[in-house]
Amino acid sequence: MSARNDERIVRIGGASGFWGDSSVGAPQLVDSGRIDYLVFDYLAELTMSILAGARLKKPELGYATDFVSVAMRAVLKDVVEQGIRVVSNAGGVNPQGCADALAALAAEQGIALKIAVVSGDDVSPLLPELRKSQSPVRELQSGAALPERVLTANAYLGAQPIRAALDAGAQVVITGRCVDSAVTLGVLMHEFEWQPNDLDLLAAGSLAGHIIECGCQATGGLHTDWDTVPDWPNIGYPIVECSADGSFVVTKPAGTGGKVTPAVVAEQMLYEIGDPAAYLLPDVVADFTQVRIEQAGEHRVRVHGARGHAPTASYKVSATHVEGFKTAAQLTIVGFDAVAKAKRTGEAILARTSALFSQYGFGPYSGTQIEVLGAESCYGPHARESQTREAVLRLAATHPRKEALELFAREVAPAGTSWAPGTTGAGGGRASVSPSIRQYAFLLDKSLVEASVTIDGERIAIPRSEPSTAAGASGAVPSPARAARTEIASAFSHSTSPSSSSVADRIEVPLLRLAWARSGDKGDTSNIGVIARHPALLPLLREQLTEARVADWLAHLVKGRVTRYEVPGIDAFNFVCEQALGGGGMASLRNDPLGKGMGQILLAMPVHVSPALLVLLG
Repeated sequence: MSARNDERIVRIGGASGFWGDSSVGAPQLVDSGRIDYLVFDYLAELTMSILAGARLKKPELGYATDFVSVAMRAVLKDVVEQGIRVVSNAGGVNPQGCADALAALAAEQGIALKIAVVSGDDVSPLLPELRKSQSPVRELQSGAALPERVLTANAYLGAQPIRAALDAGAQVVITGRCVDSAVTLGVLMHEFEWQPNDLDLLAAGSLAGHIIECGCQATGGLHTDWDTVPDWPNIGYPIVECSADGSFVVTKPAGTGGKVTPAVVAEQMLYEIGDPAAYLLPDVVADFTQVRIEQAGEHRVRVHGARGHAPTASYKVSATHVEGFKTAAQLTIVGFDAVAKAKRTGEAILARTSALFSQYGFGPYSGTQIEVLGAESCYGPHARESQTREAVLRLAATHPRKEALELFAREVAPAGTSWAPGTTGAGGGRASVSPSIRQYAFLLDKSLVEASVTIDGERIAIPRSEPSTAAGASGAVPSPARAARTEIASAFSHSTSPSSSSVADRIEVPLLRLAWARSGDKGDTSNIGVIARHPALLPLLREQLTEARVADWLAHLVKGRVTRYEVPGIDAFNFVCEQALGGGGMASLRNDPLGKGMGQILLAMPVHVSPALLVLLG
């Protein structure tokens, strides 16, 4: 039967958004009786380096152990009895080790289980030749050369190997590094027989995977209107009900908490993407600008309209390397002038230790960060004057030498008797010092990477039918996506602007009154998706949320360019902020290294709106 005439609905539950997500997800979804597949996403850049370190200590490790010892132990019998198939990237840097552990669990429970392993994402063996290449590797954001000592280097594989494993009858597919959405797209390619040239369908399947890859963020988690989301302890994990035409419905198990609305799903659609007209994935360049998100019943949201263009000829590789050491310490300061006392304490610790470094010949800090939690430090110049009588000093630092930071850690506690009255709470004891692990992302020609699938030691063939119109290895945006983006910008520029006669009648409100927002990270880049609460607000938001104004509002955090992209299908904008996270998640010294709070900071920006428009919001 042709996939386009297939009227089946394939139901996929997203049980995990990261390694550390709640153990309730998998049992909840399986017990619902409403899923055909269970997918897990475990891997972040830092996770890969942690797993590499674990494998160095014990060769049988290097995978997300919770997948086997917690999630699958709880549901394996029910999964097999119900015929549910499982896809997970829990393999980390040792997918075979993960498969062996799961096989042992199955044997312990008396269950026969067909497990497939996807490998080939580890490109570390290629690094020596890449260093000798006439076209040297450069980091995607900074342009830096490839470091000499690399901990991990993994290509983000796509969905084809997963599809091949399912085609071969695997009940469980375990992968190493792949793009987060591939665990869902691989399922849909298998079920509906989508081919590599079905680009619109691949974009739609990737969007379905993107919506559920962060667990409860699709069902009310992190929602701007958090106070409207019921029953947090019992929040439902997401289910996508997918059709062969690429459309799908986002929902959750009956009787669970959370909520599923267009606003919730729109926030997740924009989460951690760049140009919405050209979201680069291994299987497709996805265009989400014309996606429509509509309520289709209680806790049911229909999503359709994704478009696809041919993928580039390169994989993104995420490598990690060590650059010196880092630590962070905390002290609680109580009483009058708590914020001022905390700031002076942090400055004194850095001054004293800097003098000691000089005395011992350690050299200066390579980076320091003083934050006073409770005083809105992350808001910079927009922080409100604080009268708090309890504040937490957070002091973070990096240095090339471990012994320098060990000295720093020893010099934090003396503040409890030397300086500010009310100093207490050293945050659980002396701060520990660890290697400063940094991400290094680069592009690698796909022809250099060979993914493989094995089941019970037997290698399974992976079809290599690639679209013939793939863009070059540079990762440049394909021309159809550029054209679409130009058309969108033109359409927005001709939208009705607020009349000048109404300006005098406007009142000032925080952006929160007019929009929902969510922010996330990609390396040292943060993106902030902003969705209008009503379509009539779009002209006003376009007028006032300019790139220049957003850059100015976030100037204390963002040191690079701010680019605004339009997403007219959902009445939204996506702001991509470069050099925004103090070096990125693993390298950043900030309390918010992943930019989770940047959307909240932007929502505090004052905007001016007529009372008549506010009436539309109720």
